[in-house]
Amino acid sequence: MKILAVNCGSSSVKCQLFETSLEAIEANLDRQLGRVLIEHIGTPQAVVRCQSGDLERPINSHHEAIEAAVSVVTGAPEEIEAVGHRVVHGGERFSAPVQMDDGVVAEIESLCELAPLHNPENLKGFRAAQAVVPHARHVAVFDTAFHQTLSPKAYVYGLPDDLWRRHRVRRYGFHGSSHRYVASRYAQIHGFARDNYKLITCHLGNGCSVSAVEGGKSVDTSMGFTPLEGLLMGTRSGDIDAGAVLHIMVKEQLTPAEMDVLLNRRSGLYGLSMASNDMRTLLDLCVRGHASARLAVDTFCYRARKYLGAYYAVLNGCDAVIFTGGIGENASAIRAGICESLEALGIQIDPARNEAAVGIEANIARDGAKVEVWVIPTDEGLVIARDTLRALAERHERQQE
Repeated sequence: MKILAVNCGSSSVKCQLFETSLEAIEANLDRQLGRVLIEHIGTPQAVVRCQSGDLERPINSHHEAIEAAVSVVTGAPEEIEAVGHRVVHGGERFSAPVQMDDGVVAEIESLCELAPLHNPENLKGFRAAQAVVPHARHVAVFDTAFHQTLSPKAYVYGLPDDLWRRHRVRRYGFHGSSHRYVASRYAQIHGFARDNYKLITCHLGNGCSVSAVEGGKSVDTSMGFTPLEGLLMGTRSGDIDAGAVLHIMVKEQLTPAEMDVLLNRRSGLYGLSMASNDMRTLLDLCVRGHASARLAVDTFCYRARKYLGAYYAVLNGCDAVIFTGGIGENASAIRAGICESLEALGIQIDPARNEAAVGIEANIARDGAKVEVWVIPTDEGLVIARDTLRALAERHERQQE
């Protein structure tokens, strides 16, 4: 089956076309037929990035972006039998991928208040793909689903019982497809059974999260009720005292909507540095002696290091730390900064291996280190394609019963 995996953001669309089957998944023989990233949608700087090179062209909407993506990855759109869509927030309702119909779409819309920066954009991608490949079946694959295995003690907040239940205020976790992929890839590399390993997986990009994974299942994760909690991120504050939020709102006379913008779009690396949310830019500024950029980078590494220590305790030790995502896969200086002073936990990286591991799969731990440290490039698109196929196969089986 040919499946298009779609990851849709506010101004970008990433699409990957796969050919796979249940047998191919079992044998790890899925084939990627094409991939494309379209950035800066709706601006004069819109660009289509694909294997044949970058092309600047007008892309004014998500519909045009999906059209362009489909034309790049295949000359025969009618061969696309299914489209898998990344949906960030599935709440408590969705613990597995599901074929999208009016009811499912309505429930995803109801969850937009929990992920206002993401779910609406994911739905834009769905509606655009529906129009471009109307013959295909569409499946939602939820970022939160992987973390449905968290126990109540890991997902509750210290709120009144009736209040958190009534408003669904609990830890949900995100980046599930990425954490799941790198954990399963680690197991595949080592030939482990699913109950034989403990991992701390670090997805570091513009959005960042850390997860404690035991036997292939998430047992804790840094993002919470929304993707705002946890690590310092590109433009998101990460962990902050709720009292500080209330204090700022009073002092600055901010509405909830304005405070939301401050925490989600004006904080994090960008807010601390007042220069950029791009780690590459900040590292360049650090070399030039930019004090605020240095504070942002140091805080980023320190926050991540604290979570590594916390999850080492949660797991009672770990077999490996895994770095993935744009920063995790490419920024050796950040990996070194995070792992600094963790020798007591057996986490030590080899400087030469770390420098060489740019966008490639590699064990960067020192020889003899107690804990392996891996760089594993994520492939959320592959997870989405596989989950799409499985969801459709299970639905077909149910219909045949």
